[in-house]
Amino acid sequence: MSRRGRAERKTKETQVVVELDLDGTGTSNIQTGIPFLNHMLEIFARHGLFDLTIEARGDIEVDTHHTVEDVGLALGQAFKQGLGDKRGISRFGEASVPLDETLAQAVVDLSGRPYLSYRVKIRPGRVGDFDTDLPPEFFRAFANELGMNLHINVPQGENPHHIIEACFKSLARAMERATRVDPRIQGVLSTKGSL
Repeated sequence: MSRRGRAERKTKETQVVVELDLDGTGTSNIQTGIPFLNHMLEIFARHGLFDLTIEARGDIEVDTHHTVEDVGLALGQAFKQGLGDKRGISRFGEASVPLDETLAQAVVDLSGRPYLSYRVKIRPGRVGDFDTDLPPEFFRAFANELGMNLHINVPQGENPHHIIEACFKSLARAMERATRVDPRIQGVLSTKGSL
């Protein structure tokens, strides 16, 4: 069973192509024009064991917001396609990841009902050229397109780079667990019969 997804998004502001293999080894080729976002998505692929290719061009000379959000939307679409009818998946995933002084936790439910709870205190500013207010925009777009209930909490952390990186790592691990196929699950993991 192939669990692959592909998504294209074209607007006047961005052009994004995402290719995803849910049963990969963590290889990636990420080109968004935003070095820190590239780094976070490489981390996401590696720690989630997803094979991921992303090519994005956007109006980053204006602002990086459009590209960050649209990459999140396209990634959500690719996951949704790769999961298909969600038969046999574990559905729920949870992971806590430390990075020096930071601890981040991600909890996901691939329920079909989009929701983001983002409880992360971070200093306003930038990591390189990346605004620290952009991660929730990415996570919200990803959750909405996939139809995922996503909670990200950082109970402790000071360094903005560490905080954002730990969020991406914990999300990757939680997604790997939620998308994992369990042979004991017949159909979908819901009393409703659908997700």
